[in-house]
Amino acid sequence: MTIIVAVEKDGDVVMAADTQDNLGDHTVPLTMHRAQKVRRVGGSLLGCAGWSVYHNLLDDFLPRQKKVSLTGEKAIFGFFLDFWQALREDYSLVEPQPAAEDDPSPFGELDSDFLVANADGIYHVSSQLAVVRFRRFFAVGSGADYAMGALHVLYEQALDAATLARRAVETAMDFRVDCGGEVDLHPLNQ
Repeated sequence: MTIIVAVEKDGDVVMAADTQDNLGDHTVPLTMHRAQKVRRVGGSLLGCAGWSVYHNLLDDFLPRQKKVSLTGEKAIFGFFLDFWQALREDYSLVEPQPAAEDDPSPFGELDSDFLVANADGIYHVSSQLAVVRFRRFFAVGSGADYAMGALHVLYEQALDAATLARRAVETAMDFRVDCGGEVDLHPLNQ
């Protein structure tokens, strides 16, 4: 479980995440393992909330790509469509997702959500590959409701993007049992 937030304020863009990995019903002390949920891809930050194997899959998939652009909805959708296709063709560990009786969606599932932040904006990539651009802030993961509430209340205060992102992640870690560890901050322009 995870909390990842992206905040844009006064021209600064920051992504932040917790560092706790949950392995079923177990967590691991930070002295043994510190999860890295955000990565830099070209001029963008990419965060993944969901199955931790996606970090391994992305580590394998990204170097195979000639050029990766995550700027704009069309480019992000194209990247994740290529990734989704590679998951089915190149990685035999990915099982086809049969339609659940209570889910009438005709679309395939990634079973994870992604957050992309760059100078162009903040983008949520849903588990069904829908790409939506947001202004100011957005959050994904099990602690997203808490983080979004904190950002909604704090955004208009005299706080910079890094402070807002940190406080949103801290709020989620305080109130959601499956978010924890430390706050991992990633300024876009670093």
